[in-house]
Amino acid sequence: MTTNLQSDWLTVEEAAQYLKVKPRTLLLWVRQGKVKAFALSGTKRRVWRFRQVDLDAVLLESSVLPSKSLSVRSEGRTA
Repeated sequence: MTTNLQSDWLTVEEAAQYLKVKPRTLLLWVRQGKVKAFALSGTKRRVWRFRQVDLDAVLLESSVLPSKSLSVRSEGRTA
């Protein structure tokens, strides 16, 4: 069985496309600690790499909880 290690690592652009967000949003999530990323050393500016398994874990961990009220209008407001 052979594995393609190159496909395991994604650039910022590839990871953002995978998550269907903008690269700036992804980098914000990295700074906030929401997404695990790896900074490459030896470069003048930070170059980030992402593992697809870490991105999948973020997608599976974040769930949307149902709100108490299903209406978008405030409870005290009448039509």
